[in-house]
Amino acid sequence: MDIMFDSIEELYKRIKPALKTKKEEMRRNGYIYIKEEDIWNYLKEVKWINSKNLSLYQMVSDVLNVDDMLIDKYLKEKLNMRNRMIYFDN
Repeated sequence: MDIMFDSIEELYKRIKPALKTKKEEMRRNGYIYIKEEDIWNYLKEVKWINSKNLSLYQMVSDVLNVDDMLIDKYLKEKLNMRNRMIYFDN
């Protein structure tokens, strides 16, 4: 049985428990600044960008098993890019 979602927000709410679990695991590993939204955005913008027909199981598995360092690197690159944009806008 396929579960269908009417919006990305509905999907986010459905996998939020997995995101919370991953966030807490990352905190125990020293990544205290990582938020649930950061994990979600990394997966959405990097891992799942070209994926089609992902099952809820696959998405939850990705959340729980994504490498902490990849999320950290993604956030640092995003912050670096944002800082460069601010610098060049001034």
